[in-house]
Amino acid sequence: MPDHPASEGSLCPKGNAVLEFLNHQERLRYPQKRVGDEWHRISWEEATELVAHGLGLAVKNHGPRSVGFLASSRCNNEENDIFQKMARQLGSPNIDNCARLCHSPTVVGLGAVLGTGAMTNNLLDLENSRCIFAIGTNFTEAHPVVSRWVQKAQKNGATIIVADPRITSTSWMSDIHLRIRPGSDIDLLRGMMKGIIDEGLADRDFIAARTKGFEELEENLKHFSVEEAARLTGIPTDQIVSAARAYATSPASALLYSMGITQHVCGTDNVKACATLALVCGQIGRPGAGVWPMRGQNNVQGTCDMGAMVEFYPGYKRASDPQSVQFFEKSWNAPHLPTGPGLTSTEMMDAALEGTLRAMYIIGEDPVICDANVKKTRQALENLDFLVVQEIFMTPTAQMADVVLPAAAWAEKDGSYTSMERRVQWIDQAVSPVGEAKEGLWIINQIARKMGLDFSYKEAAEVLEEINRLIPAYGGMTRERISRIGGLRWPCPEQTHPGTDILHQERFSTMDGKAAIATVENKPPADQTNADYPILLSTGRIVTHYNGGSMTRRSPSLLERDFELYIEINPEDAEGMNVRHGDLVKVKTVRGEAKARARVTDKVKSGMAFMPFHWHGTNFITSDALDPVSKIPEYKMAACKIEAIP
Repeated sequence: MPDHPASEGSLCPKGNAVLEFLNHQERLRYPQKRVGDEWHRISWEEATELVAHGLGLAVKNHGPRSVGFLASSRCNNEENDIFQKMARQLGSPNIDNCARLCHSPTVVGLGAVLGTGAMTNNLLDLENSRCIFAIGTNFTEAHPVVSRWVQKAQKNGATIIVADPRITSTSWMSDIHLRIRPGSDIDLLRGMMKGIIDEGLADRDFIAARTKGFEELEENLKHFSVEEAARLTGIPTDQIVSAARAYATSPASALLYSMGITQHVCGTDNVKACATLALVCGQIGRPGAGVWPMRGQNNVQGTCDMGAMVEFYPGYKRASDPQSVQFFEKSWNAPHLPTGPGLTSTEMMDAALEGTLRAMYIIGEDPVICDANVKKTRQALENLDFLVVQEIFMTPTAQMADVVLPAAAWAEKDGSYTSMERRVQWIDQAVSPVGEAKEGLWIINQIARKMGLDFSYKEAAEVLEEINRLIPAYGGMTRERISRIGGLRWPCPEQTHPGTDILHQERFSTMDGKAAIATVENKPPADQTNADYPILLSTGRIVTHYNGGSMTRRSPSLLERDFELYIEINPEDAEGMNVRHGDLVKVKTVRGEAKARARVTDKVKSGMAFMPFHWHGTNFITSDALDPVSKIPEYKMAACKIEAIP
């Protein structure tokens, strides 16, 4: 809609093609069960009975912790809220969502430093920035709507700094392009902080009044130098100094990041370092000044807000805190709720391989395509006693299920969604679900009731009223208010509250109101290049496709532009491999191999390669080494070798 404040009526290519997959002939239309290697259409009554029986049998024979639940960041808040509620009322703390694979370091990292793991400002406010520092994000492709607001800021005179080892459409618009060595983000951020402190550009008044921990950071940086940062990152010293000065001296600086920061074994520390740079310069809590983590799916923020993460009950009440458990036992009239944290999505796969996790209920996620090292994921799912998948297409994960439940897509149901800028909006059903597909709310209700739970939600608005009561930040977000164009941004605690455009303007969301400056040092990737695997492979998004491609690779118009998996290789490396542009190549790591079309280009530095992750081959070879805090896999760093296929 042209008058929407964030998009102004513009869509990315995926949005323009949405009707092609919404109405696609391969949409799941009826419940199905597996009989040997064949699928048989069944009634909803039989389907929900089978699911209740399969999950119930695992609970009965192996205990409630033997069951895992994966919520969906493509589903609305109300569906995710009652899904996590069902999991926990059944006694399982194992409830997680795809944020584990993209922005779990944001939730725990920003939460540790600022008290809230969310975008501090909003997209419109980027227009007020006078310096925009983008690190670990190719936002022109991954978040095209964001690029519109960056372009507006640039027209107003903002300096654009981009830290990315690749040449991208984002780096093209930069004033300073820092071609960083992959995996050295913390070294760059520490180098910038060191230069800022040494030149007297740190905001000492802000630091003294609103933070703690600066003395430890300053002491740690005494033995570090900008020159050392240049050596570690491969960025010339003068470029690091220029970027640091521009960011620190701007009247309002924005720091943007995405999965190039989070998807590392040090992803949580990367996020902490980003937030700390903002604090050292006092670039937070003001118009145009803050930290913008950019999410990958339409409701990652809302799904985490609803408590579909093992660390948190709804509203980020810690699952390990007995008081949190007691609060929801009373609120839900549900004694004996589990104390967490339970198993993350990555840990669930390990537990399935070990035989301690026996059943899973997966909604709207495709781990067989999207997990790192998917060979292990496939083995894990094969080892389950029972698997149910609720989807809109027969994805590779759904093909492994015992029961498949056809779900309504976003346009076929009512509900609220929370964007990456904390904007909560209500979407009314526009069209009827295809075939016998049902809203997730109805499906979860039916299964929960068959398993003995008192679930009687008739519509999404009824669930939203419960969310209003139990999550303080959503207290004033009634259906009527968030149905207005643009909705409201949380926190919005009361019905008279206007919502919050900018967080942390007067105090941070910590116990004492002060931000906790973090002192972190870089950690090497789990994969190291060597003579056998000399190239460092990174992965990422392209503008035409979305996640595992279950929707966008069913769009003729999008496939016309990008129809096959490819790998970008530097010309110098390609010559040494005897690979030419357009050749079909094998890309091998210690985990497996994938075939891709070679694109020989200076966009990547010598010694590295890049593959988009929207095709089935990429995650056969990505690293499943985990950040020890957030448990995110290290998708961005895999040692590989590339061979031409004769």
